[in-house]
Amino acid sequence: MNNKYGVIGILGGMGPEATSNMYREIISSTYVTKDQEHIPVIIYSNPQIPDRTKGILYGGESPLPELLATAKKLEYSGADFIIIPCNTSHFFIKEVRASVNIPVISMIEETLAFVKNKYPDVKKVGLLATSGTVKTKIYHRAFNQEGIEVIAPENSEQETLVMGAIYDSEGIKAGYKKTSRKLLLKAALLLKERGAELIMMGCTEIPLALKQKYVDCVLIDPTPILAEKAVTLAKSVDNSKTILIEEKEERI
Repeated sequence: MNNKYGVIGILGGMGPEATSNMYREIISSTYVTKDQEHIPVIIYSNPQIPDRTKGILYGGESPLPELLATAKKLEYSGADFIIIPCNTSHFFIKEVRASVNIPVISMIEETLAFVKNKYPDVKKVGLLATSGTVKTKIYHRAFNQEGIEVIAPENSEQETLVMGAIYDSEGIKAGYKKTSRKLLLKAALLLKERGAELIMMGCTEIPLALKQKYVDCVLIDPTPILAEKAVTLAKSVDNSKTILIEEKEERI
């Protein structure tokens, strides 16, 4: 295989459309004039990974064994590093990192770095995400360490507006966008009224329905942020291995 670029591994299937969206963002982040200038990508879309929120909060089957198995298959297949287009699964990122000998790049960490760089004066951000992401506070902890407050919808709003938009029979996971968009817009407005200076779409399926053109406050989409990071790492031809080894060591 031509080793001009590093190989990106996408640990996907949570859900499949969010995985597809990540690949589209990688393509969009790669400026080329011909096919051969694109980044090699290995995608393992494993929709059999059990639901993350159910497994974390409600006694459902743990997604961890399938997450680990999927990460290992990406490593064995030749990926130089792994990205995961699912925010809630980052609850298990330490275990996933420990299971492979290649780096696993954090969507949460990269989103925080982006916000700090582009919006250095922001002190309060809103979070639209699954209840698994909200209640485990994986965004809260990361942002709080940098002096940024994270606010999420109230419990009833979280269930009816955000989880409803994602999981209902006419929700995003079922392939519907219009009804979901209305629910998410209402949730975003409530967060803005409570002082959110920008709103993070902390579920990779939310941007499939909610777009910046529908909202009059800044939306932060972690998918293109992580895609750009992946492209940058993969394009570091001469020192990619060194960079990736350092990425892994500093997170162990």
